[in-house]
Amino acid sequence: MLWTVTIVCLVLAGLVFRQVFRREDEQEMAGEDAGLAILEFGRAFPDEAIREVIATADGRAVFLRLHDGKAGCMHAHGHHYSCHLIEPGAVRVESAGPRRLAVKFANAAFEGGVFEFRDERETAEVSLWLLGSFMPAVAGRGAETAGRTS
Repeated sequence: MLWTVTIVCLVLAGLVFRQVFRREDEQEMAGEDAGLAILEFGRAFPDEAIREVIATADGRAVFLRLHDGKAGCMHAHGHHYSCHLIEPGAVRVESAGPRRLAVKFANAAFEGGVFEFRDERETAEVSLWLLGSFMPAVAGRGAETAGRTS
């Protein structure tokens, strides 16, 4: 009976240590993934200069602010990333909580979703980047009309 209790205690201790080290590894990998994201995005879009990078809380997605006011988004799929350059007028952003954004892409619906960030500041920053890529329809029509009358 004593051996059974000892073995159960050792197995439980092993499970606890495994969970603790797994969380630490995930947190370390989130930082490494941001560096990898910069390299991968640079390979996919070599003419785009990256100004700032913010990863989601789970590290599965990375949002990038680009030099010309555009934004980029990358999703991790295993050890690979899918890179997405966000064109003006191709994104819809809604708040899904203080640290969450619901993002829908018009030209890549499968890449959208609800993204959770580490804090409210990062959430607000990414929403501003995405809204900077937003082109209102009314302003676009007004510019076209003005161009025709000139």
